[in-house]
Amino acid sequence: MKNFLGFVFMFFMVGHVFAQDDLLNQLDTVKSKEKQIEMSAFKGLQIVNMQSTKLPTKGEWYMVVSHRFGDLTKGLDNFFGLDNAYTKIGGIYGATDWLSLGFSRQTYNKTYELTAKYKLANQEINGFPVTIVGYNTMDINSALKTSQYPYLKFNNRLAFTTQILVTRKFTDKFSLEMAPIYVHKNLYEGGLEQKDLLLAGVGARYKIAKRLSVNLEYAARVNMPENFVSPYHNPLSVGLDIETGGHVFQLVFSNSQPMNDVAVFSNTAGDWNGGSIYFGFNMYRVF
Repeated sequence: MKNFLGFVFMFFMVGHVFAQDDLLNQLDTVKSKEKQIEMSAFKGLQIVNMQSTKLPTKGEWYMVVSHRFGDLTKGLDNFFGLDNAYTKIGGIYGATDWLSLGFSRQTYNKTYELTAKYKLANQEINGFPVTIVGYNTMDINSALKTSQYPYLKFNNRLAFTTQILVTRKFTDKFSLEMAPIYVHKNLYEGGLEQKDLLLAGVGARYKIAKRLSVNLEYAARVNMPENFVSPYHNPLSVGLDIETGGHVFQLVFSNSQPMNDVAVFSNTAGDWNGGSIYFGFNMYRVF
């Protein structure tokens, strides 16, 4: 409104001879002040295992199919992982342009995962420097049995993550993400796991061809108690994005076989330093 009133005032202050030129100048000024949103820093909804700041647009449905084979390092013993695979299948709906809701079912612990992803700020051209997105998950572990836990309640099946994803697209080829991550488990193995876990995550994308990019991500646990010995490791993953029209296909190498966020960040059993490595893919199909 202030811009409009200023425009009207300037219009009547100039003479009739220059009225048309001043009108065009004012329109150019208004147009230049409009916020120009930077294109998405990542092409896929995920970097590799971690989420990116990309969201579906309003009304879009994404079908998600992810697969992780078994340990590659065992060779023919498990036929390079084919004998011990995990699968995830689900869907994501763009409720608005700034909010998406998701649901999936995964092999690991027969886990059902509910997700919410919401945009808090956009990176602007010559404006705000980063995109900020919130992401929350709730896991339901349906593999737990009362025969194993006689006093098991539904609440004991639940685990959660809260993440703040901050990305910047530096060039058309290179993008970077930083992410503080919080994991909470209602039921956990004392001495092996923590009830509450904090991590600092980082992810990057580098475009190597028109429809190809290499992605890398890592999350470090930052609140491990001193002398706490855990069988789990910080997740490190490498991926290759392949854009094929209606969907993005991602090839994945990771030290995490589970694909739900809680397990990726707190139960990564593999180790790039002579331990287990898992190959797989993520496929998103948009409707």
